[in-house]
Amino acid sequence: MSPSDERRLIKLDQALSQKLKRPLAIGLAKVLEPILGINRFNREYIKLLEKDQSDDQFLQRALALLIGSVQVSHSELERIPASGGVILVANHPFGGIEGVMLAVLLKAIRPDIKFIANYMLGQIPEFRDLLIPVDPFGGESATKRNVGHVVKAIRWVRKEQGLLVIFPAGEVSSLELKSRRVVDPAWQVGAARIIRAAQAQVIPLLFQGSNGPLFQLAGLIHPRLRTALLPREMLNKGQRDIPLRIGHPIAFSRLDKMESDQELIDYLRMRTYLLDADEKKEPRTPLSPQSNKSVAALEPIISACDPQLLRKEIDQLPAAQRLLSSGNQTVYVAHAHQIPMLLQEIGRLREITFREVGEGTGKSIDLDIFDAHYMHLFIWQEQAQELVGAYRMGRLDHIMGSSAGKKGLYTSTLFKYKKSFLKQLGPALEMGRSFVRPEYQRSYAPLLLLWKGIGHYVVAHPEYKVLFGPVSITTEYTPASRQLIVGYLKSHNDMENPPRMIKARKPYRLQGLKGLVSPQAIENIQDVDALSGLVAEIERDGKGVPILLKQYLKLGGRIAGFNIDPDFSDVLDGLIFVDLTQTEQRTLNKYMGAAGAERFLAYHAQREHAPTAPPSIEAPGLHGSH
Repeated sequence: MSPSDERRLIKLDQALSQKLKRPLAIGLAKVLEPILGINRFNREYIKLLEKDQSDDQFLQRALALLIGSVQVSHSELERIPASGGVILVANHPFGGIEGVMLAVLLKAIRPDIKFIANYMLGQIPEFRDLLIPVDPFGGESATKRNVGHVVKAIRWVRKEQGLLVIFPAGEVSSLELKSRRVVDPAWQVGAARIIRAAQAQVIPLLFQGSNGPLFQLAGLIHPRLRTALLPREMLNKGQRDIPLRIGHPIAFSRLDKMESDQELIDYLRMRTYLLDADEKKEPRTPLSPQSNKSVAALEPIISACDPQLLRKEIDQLPAAQRLLSSGNQTVYVAHAHQIPMLLQEIGRLREITFREVGEGTGKSIDLDIFDAHYMHLFIWQEQAQELVGAYRMGRLDHIMGSSAGKKGLYTSTLFKYKKSFLKQLGPALEMGRSFVRPEYQRSYAPLLLLWKGIGHYVVAHPEYKVLFGPVSITTEYTPASRQLIVGYLKSHNDMENPPRMIKARKPYRLQGLKGLVSPQAIENIQDVDALSGLVAEIERDGKGVPILLKQYLKLGGRIAGFNIDPDFSDVLDGLIFVDLTQTEQRTLNKYMGAAGAERFLAYHAQREHAPTAPPSIEAPGLHGSH
């Protein structure tokens, strides 16, 4: 191709002539252009110009040249509104192709689209009308020029109700050595300022994929060398299909609550990269594959117990063990030896319920050695004459006073305790193995009733001010959701755990989100409801944080550690502690009743201020550092 052909898009000889003498610049360009892929890039561009076509047709032909197809689901595509002001934020993994992809895709939805991007893209005449150009290379003159273009971008969204696309990284994704991932650099806060001024909803987009190894290696040598390889990279995708994920719209009212522009842009970057999270999730059988128990290996579950025999055991319980009623449902608490048939039914229903969420023992009944010396709190449905759900409670003082000692605690199979820690903890209830049978899970009421049962038991036995136990995050959650939940809990609800007081037997390693989500972004997640929204964004079925975990956190729970349980379908267990004397009284009222909460708090206030009160038995660090 002749250097004089003015149809060339990239004119390396002219760029070099600004620094070198013209003959030398032309000679050097002839050497570099084939190496950098510029010759081929210019040839392909000129071929695209040969047909009489509209700008839209040019972009469609260019896209067909560059990639095989854009892979995007129809349901996600429908999240982009056909009208009204909206801002799309996207990662920038390729350095050019993504702009062509979005131009073609969005033009099929609505005509009023603009990109705020590098002014150099304006050299492509067919892209010029879509561009609000900015100069990312700094300098006083660039800053002045950019101000006017930023104002134009804000007006485009806020006044003209158009769609604006922003690539907040400002440069192409590259290899981050620390995380060994190809990701965007930190997103620029300028994008957050545009969003605040435009006051529009934001939709995160994620392109999956990256440029090749040579491009990444070049970037490690020098960023400009990486940039020089962009023409080569644009043409080496062949007929590769590029997946695109589109997130749920984020209301401006939610973003506007964030205290700083940095917090806002970190949040959007996190929301964007979390869109990639569920791709690693494989279809699961009813029992998780990680458990190494195939469906064929599951033992048949035992038959249901005779309701009349169950009712007989309930009738023989002392009146004090009937905790409360709601409609046709009554909550009881009993020792294992008082309810042998009911305990068998509890074990049967546990296995049925846990198998449905990818857990379970795989045995015909879910009972263990701990059930015999634990108490069991359960709901009985009077009209249907059946068990609805149950909780298991271990009284720490009784268990530690027995011959079993700390080995009598179920959580000791998951975590190693220092005996001194348990002694300092004092009277406490180890909670666990909770379930509500599937037929009753359509309503939150049974779980609430179980918790009210716990509250009434504590009012009757106020010395038990601490609840603790494992909360499960099953393998039905994607790895990214599990990592995000753990990261949040470590950041917001970590318990000040003295060294070696509590140690997981099979610790869970928090590392899967490195490079994708910054620690600061996790720190900025406002509360468990915001966390649940993020998890729901990741999960294909839209489920949020496990309801039991939310329950503990709203009581003021603190996390002491995380363990993987290989004997229970590789479930992730967080060991959580709740000091009920530190829980907000209005929350206690919900479970204990107002009068019960008053009595419970008065009991502990009296003990705290009594002249002969014994030394504090609070566990070290129970209240956490936050």
